[in-house]
Formats: sequence, C-alpha cells, structure tokens
Amino acid sequence: MVRQILPLTALLLGSAFLLFAGGVNGLILPVRGEIEGFSAASLGLLGTGWAIGYVAGCLLTPGIVARVGHVRAFGVMCALAAISVLLSLLLISPWFWIPLRAISGFCFAGAAMVVESWLNERAEPSTRGKIFGAYTMINLAASTAGQMVLVLGDPAGYLFFVLAAIVYCAALLPTALSASATPSPLVSAKLDVPLLWRNSPVAVFAVFMVGISNAAFGTLAAVYAARIGLDVPAIALFASLPILAGAVAQVPVGALSDKFDRRIVLIGVTIVAIAADATFLLFAPAGEIAALATASLFGAAVFAMYPVIIAHASDHAAPGSFIQVSGGILLIFGIGSIIGPTVAGYSMSALGDPSLFVVTGIAHLCMLLFAVFRIVTTPALPDSQKAAFKPTPLGRNTTPETANLATNETPEPEISTMDQKAE
Repeated sequence: MVRQILPLTALLLGSAFLLFAGGVNGLILPVRGEIEGFSAASLGLLGTGWAIGYVAGCLLTPGIVARVGHVRAFGVMCALAAISVLLSLLLISPWFWIPLRAISGFCFAGAAMVVESWLNERAEPSTRGKIFGAYTMINLAASTAGQMVLVLGDPAGYLFFVLAAIVYCAALLPTALSASATPSPLVSAKLDVPLLWRNSPVAVFAVFMVGISNAAFGTLAAVYAARIGLDVPAIALFASLPILAGAVAQVPVGALSDKFDRRIVLIGVTIVAIAADATFLLFAPAGEIAALATASLFGAAVFAMYPVIIAHASDHAAPGSFIQVSGGILLIFGIGSIIGPTVAGYSMSALGDPSLFVVTGIAHLCMLLFAVFRIVTTPALPDSQKAAFKPTPLGRNTTPETANLATNETPEPEISTMDQKAE
C-alpha cells in the first residue's frame, strides 16, 4: 500500500493543504461574521456564493486547463483563493464576503479537479481503489483539522485568515515542483435533466433536496451553534463531528443499500435525519453534549445520503455512462446548494435560529414522501443489475473528476478548439 501511494505523495500533500485551508476558510467566515453581528440571512448567502462558484468551477475548469495547462491552472486557483481570504480580512462586510466566497468556491473546485485528474492519470486499474480511498481519507482528515484549528486562537483577530491564505499558497508547491507528466484533459460535467429524470427520478429529486439540506447546515451550523451559547471549541466540533459521523455511516449504509432496495435504505436514513431535525426543533438541545450528540446523529444521516443516491442513479444508468450521470447529479446537488443557504439564512433572520432545521426538515420530508411514492408505483431493480456501492466524498467536496478517479471508466474528454488546432 505504501509503495503504491509514495509516488503520489506530492499530489496528495497538495490536496491535503487545499482541504485544510478550505476547512479553515469555511468555518472562520461564519464564526467571524457572527462576532461582527452579521445577520443570518447574509451569512447564509456566503454558502450560496460558494455553491455558485463551485458549480461554475466544475463547468469552466476543463476549458481553462485546456488553454493554459494543469500546473498553471492549479497555481492560479490557489493564488486566487489566497487573495480572496486576505481580502475577506481587509473588507469585513457581508456584501464583499459573498462574491469573495464565490471566488473561493470556483478556485476550490478547479484546484480539486486538477489534483484528481493527475491522480487518475497515475492510478493503475489494480491500485485505483486504494488510491481513491487514501485520497478520500486524507481530504477528510485535512478538512476536519482545518476546522478544528480554530480552537487554537481568537477568531476575532487576523490569524486564521492569514493561516488559510498561507496554506492555500503552500498547496501549489507540491504540484509545481512535481516531475509527473501532465495528465489528459479534464472531464466536462454535462447537465441533461430530462435524461437524468428518465434514468432515476428518485436520484434527481433526492439529490436536489440533499443539496438544500446539507448546504444550509454546512453554511449555518456554526452560526446556530454560536447562538445557542457554545464556545469556539464546541462550535468547531458542532461543524466537524457531523461530517465525521457521515463518513463513518457510509460503511453500514452502503452495505445495506447493496443488500436491499436503495430507495428503502434512503427512506430509513431520511427518517433518522427527520428525527434529528425534530429533536433540534422540539427539544432545542443547548447543552454541549446534547447539541453535539444530536448534530452527530444529523450528520450520520444527511452526509450518508449522497453516495446512496449516486449508487441508485448508477444502477439505472446505461453501461459506460457512470461519469456522465454522476456529473449531472453533482450539478443538481449544486443547484440545491445554491438555494438551501439562502432560504435557511432568511428563515433564521425572520423566524429565529431553530428555523434552520425547519428548512432541513421540510427538505427531508419531501424526499421521504417522493421516495415512498416511487416505491409504491415502481418495482425495485433486481439485485443482479445493481452496481456495487462505493463510499464517496461529501457532495460539496466532489467534482466530475472524483467520479473519474473512483471508477475504471475512461470517458472521451471534450477537446477544445485550441487542442484541435494543435493536433
């Protein structure tokens, strides 16, 4: 295992730096915004801006890489991300932070796609699964470490903004110094909603609702935690533990989804999420232990949904179309991620902080009812036609290249006009 991973150390290190900086950046903004007295509505728009930038990055990065190459594109993404963090420190206003957060989302998606395409180029079919697993584990650990580092200082100062910028710059060094051959052109994400709907209505509807729910919680969890009186270390745990719980939950949930109708498993996980929503709404757990336990239950459910949805969509996809299907599902998730933080932020401002879980609860209830309707009206797919479940990074950390790295398929990349002239 070590022998297989060692040649990829530079790429994995660059990815770890990227995710660490993203973890710091993603948590310091809502925490600092709460200290500055920003409204929940404006803080929710930070998540909306990030999702818009992230979707744009998934769509536009292949063209940028085709024009300037992988190394230059990655360097530009890391530099712009660092600039956006430092400008957020200089321009402390939500109306500056929202477009700056969009720039961060764009750069984050672009940089991740470059790293993943490079890893995919270096991965042999026999080692691809191990490399993808190591990549996923390293990214999860780095992102969590980036969030937890907030316990080491005062979020009211400049330290964490500067730290995120430094680590974003450090992320470009391993790839800039790597002697690896330049990989093939990136995979382009395509959104064909009618085709995806014919392929699997449950996957399309569910991933849209999951985008609304997960992005709302991911953006505003720190704000909610601060407003119920948790200190900074507990706020960091409130944001991090749900992600870790979701990653762990993928193992048993995936095993169940391979054994039973994935729609039934999705319903079961959704019921757990609704139970967590109801706990926050009805009992308002404000003590540290109760709040963290409920948040972990919430995360174990909601962050295990995305890979089940991807697996269900893949079960119904035409042979050889997994990457195209997963790319389209990702973009629908992104559209939901644009809507969720906006609605939740304005709801928290107008109706109070617990309304965050009104928004997530409505999304989960809609998903539950639609899945039940489809089970009643449409027979389950035979087990012989089901693809194997694959643990998947969380939707907000997934790009079209993630699917390429996670599978043995090698789709034909789009060739730009410049490439055609070069040929």
